[in-house]
Amino acid sequence: MRRALLALALLAAAPGELPPGTRLGLLVVDADGRELVAERADERFVPASNAKLFTAAAAFATLDLAAPDAAGGATVRLEGRDVVLAGHGDARLSSAPDCRVDCLAELARAVAARTRVVRDVIGDDTAFPDERWPAGMSWNNMAGRYGTAISALTVDDNVVAVTVTPGARDGAAATVRGDGYYRLDSRVVTGGTRASLGATRLPGSDLLRIVGTIPAGAPTTLAVAVDDPAHRAAWRLAALLRAAGVRVTGRVAVRHRSLSDADDPARRGGVPVARTPEPAALARLTPPPLADDLRATMKASQNLHAELLLRRVGAVRGSGSVADGQAAVRAMLDRAGVARAATEFADGSGMSSYDRITPRAAVALLRWTQAQPWGAAFRDTLPVGAVDGTLARRFAGTPLAGKVFAKTGSLNAANALSGFLVAASGRTLTFSALANDMADDASATRAIDRALVEIAARN
Repeated sequence: MRRALLALALLAAAPGELPPGTRLGLLVVDADGRELVAERADERFVPASNAKLFTAAAAFATLDLAAPDAAGGATVRLEGRDVVLAGHGDARLSSAPDCRVDCLAELARAVAARTRVVRDVIGDDTAFPDERWPAGMSWNNMAGRYGTAISALTVDDNVVAVTVTPGARDGAAATVRGDGYYRLDSRVVTGGTRASLGATRLPGSDLLRIVGTIPAGAPTTLAVAVDDPAHRAAWRLAALLRAAGVRVTGRVAVRHRSLSDADDPARRGGVPVARTPEPAALARLTPPPLADDLRATMKASQNLHAELLLRRVGAVRGSGSVADGQAAVRAMLDRAGVARAATEFADGSGMSSYDRITPRAAVALLRWTQAQPWGAAFRDTLPVGAVDGTLARRFAGTPLAGKVFAKTGSLNAANALSGFLVAASGRTLTFSALANDMADDASATRAIDRALVEIAARN
């Protein structure tokens, strides 16, 4: 019955919607846990951003999400004539001119109120070990905003905005402008009907090459990743200090903490890390509650913020390393009854191709969350079909519009959708659909959506 129902669901999709080579895992259960559809439910798949389900659940289970985020806020202090800007995992620090909350300018004003001359401006992200990119993340993602570096000191989502302005006619060179952080080399030509732009930069280099075409007309803004967020944050603070009338006589510098054996919970026997107290701050920011950021992270599938949540979870009993975060996730999954072989993570966002989960693991986690005091709040973070987030354009015009609450996922030859749906009977079903190995990196999302619509209609 279960395989027959799955076959009917997939046949209901238009011919050819399931790409060649697709390996599809699907598990759908009712409120009692009874399996309605099960296909490859215990095989391991690359989950893409479905990994965020596990990170978010660990955040709900570990962190105080409702209180203002005093622990994560950035601080500024004076060390002699130097200014030290220290980050503690807040993902929302902003240096935008129109910033109203969690603003770097507030820290600049605190320095300006104390002194009018400083030497070095130092970005300190030693609250977490220096693990800027997850293991197994594809190198080609490192230049764009989806693969920007992760740091305890983060500003403006660790991206730099570059404006590309077309020339007056087709074939003319376009111009590019940034804020001075990168040296720019433009290879962009005016032409075509839609912008096709790319950015390349060697790791550690400040030379950014912008390539592609842009149609005549309005400028386009390109978001380019940063590979040393602590340096970028200190550079922005130096600019704000100058704007506030403070003379900066030295350089922009950084302090990182190298990853060591002490950052591995397995090597230290799970014993919590004793951290040295930070020197007294001149000023500290208190960002809004983490619940606000977690909801935005899940709705938009924001990779940087998810990675910082994993490190925040890992800092509760450890050093804030990826390994500490993974240990906390694993402890949660043990409580949820998820088999150890059913999951494997190298990061918190799903950008790593090393990640693996089974459909059964995702369903077990989802069902477990709904038995927790925070279960409803967790479900509210999920995108809603045809309504918001990464599902805003999916399920429109189907009976599942507004009735599917699920986390999307998309990576090289991997698509995923796991969450809850309200079936035709009014029953709430829990599901996980994972597709891997599509030829030519084709998308399986349309076939997945059609199958879920059919399954919902038959239940």
